[in-house]
Amino acid sequence: MHLAKLKISRWLLYIFALLWLVPLLWMTVTAFRPKQIALSPSFSLEFTLHNFATVWSAAPFAQYYLNTVIIVVCVFGVQMITATMAAFAFARVSFFGKNVVFLLFLVQIMVPADVLIFPNYTVLKELSLLDTKLGIMLPYFASAFGIFLLRQMFKTIPPELDEAATMEGYSRWQILWKVYFPLARPSYIAFGLVSVSYHWNNFLWPLIVTNSVENRPLTVGLAIFAQSYEIGAQWTEVSAATLLVIAPLLVGFLLFQRQFMNSFIHSGIK
Repeated sequence: MHLAKLKISRWLLYIFALLWLVPLLWMTVTAFRPKQIALSPSFSLEFTLHNFATVWSAAPFAQYYLNTVIIVVCVFGVQMITATMAAFAFARVSFFGKNVVFLLFLVQIMVPADVLIFPNYTVLKELSLLDTKLGIMLPYFASAFGIFLLRQMFKTIPPELDEAATMEGYSRWQILWKVYFPLARPSYIAFGLVSVSYHWNNFLWPLIVTNSVENRPLTVGLAIFAQSYEIGAQWTEVSAATLLVIAPLLVGFLLFQRQFMNSFIHSGIK
């Protein structure tokens, strides 16, 4: 009975996976097909790279890529520092009201980022940071999810290591970066994957705070490209542009799929 249920569950997973793949496969095939037969129901082995050449020359995707990489790398870099220090404080440092403060951090996980768009926009306007890369990044420099994930990992590290490091003359700062940081590598991988994928795909906030090509990320650039008068409903160009945007994440997932799954398993995320 149990084996039968397991087989049914496995087949359901396969079916849902295929349903998820249908739009991705359709988009990929359309991106490589000639425009005149793109929507034809008949199968053809005729493929072309002309759509990608058209897209790359019609919009500044090179600039969009650069902007996105800068934003993603800088946000994760700052998050790693802030989340590491906060998680270490919640895991190993005793101070008044620690549990209450930690609960306040956990509440932030349940607050959708879109709810904070108006107050964040007002703050950026007062700081004259609208239409800047720093303005896009600033609200995400602290991550409640990252703090929670690293704090749980740090609490699994034996306190005896702290005592041994202290006897060796290490300060708390040195203990954090020379003991805890290396041991928490799976959690950093898991957090990094979540952070990079989220900010690579982030759309609404960058759309609101950016107006120039020099600061727009890929998602906003793709939306403007797809809605432009010149492109209209030309599915081949739109599909090619979409594939350009999501290709790095797809390639990264396919290359590091095993590390992706293992990092979450070791981090305690079931």
